[in-house]
Amino acid sequence: VQLQASGGGLAQAGGSLNLSCAASGHPFSKNVMAWFRQAPGKEREFVASITWNGDVASYIDSVKGRFTISRDIAKNTVYLQMNSLKIEDTAVYYCASGPRLSGSRFGYDSWGQGTQVTVSS
Repeated sequence: VQLQASGGGLAQAGGSLNLSCAASGHPFSKNVMAWFRQAPGKEREFVASITWNGDVASYIDSVKGRFTISRDIAKNTVYLQMNSLKIEDTAVYYCASGPRLSGSRFGYDSWGQGTQVTVSS
């Protein structure tokens, strides 16, 4: 699977951004999709994941109620709607694809190139 992330940028605290990740290659519809993020000097951390049919979504506690992951199988695209952004959400965001749900980056075998999200006060 080849993944192309987009939609990052600069937002003010309390604002919103919507990330997209377009997939091509291996049948997209059977893969679990996830978003990770990596802030400067920190390890890459799990943000959210969604099953192939969209019936199960998981989130890291710090984004619950603010971020929503979704997917459009017809468009081979997964989204991360980020609302009520906080300064600590600043990071490079990566989309990933894997065979099963996992909160570990080692559970995913395809990665997008990353998109920068910067939240200012």
